[in-house]
Amino acid sequence: MEGQARPDDALATIATGATDWDYPGPHCLAVSPQAADIDGLNHTNNAVYVQWCERVAWAHSEALGLDLSDYRRLDRAMALRHGSYDYLLPSFEGEALMLGTWLTAGDGKLSMTRRFQLRRASDGQTLMRGRWDLVCIEISTGRPRRMPPEFVAVYQAAVVPA
Repeated sequence: MEGQARPDDALATIATGATDWDYPGPHCLAVSPQAADIDGLNHTNNAVYVQWCERVAWAHSEALGLDLSDYRRLDRAMALRHGSYDYLLPSFEGEALMLGTWLTAGDGKLSMTRRFQLRRASDGQTLMRGRWDLVCIEISTGRPRRMPPEFVAVYQAAVVPA
């Protein structure tokens, strides 16, 4: 493979490169479709992208300093109110992909917005964009509640301009 970029090199370039990401400084997760992820159309099933979005969102929250144990301790969670996905290009078994996420809006009280972008390592093409509108809930009741100060401090500091 002399003279050729390895998939790991391409992933590192995408993850750290400022170009072609919708927003600066994404929190990234490397993913690759496996045989079980492939649907009857011979490409990655769209539901797999949704699962990957959940994984990268939790990884981002944990990297910021809030995990599930914090949510339980505070009896608060950021719950998905609305999710939308634009599937732009297919991905296939074994392809090296990079999924980035950002918090792009937050009122510091009740809601915030998370964005996603999935890119292929080999050519940098964007395969999917997603958006989640989240609302803070009290876990014990499921009812909307104000964000606790810990949420405001951590999440508001991570918001990038949309």
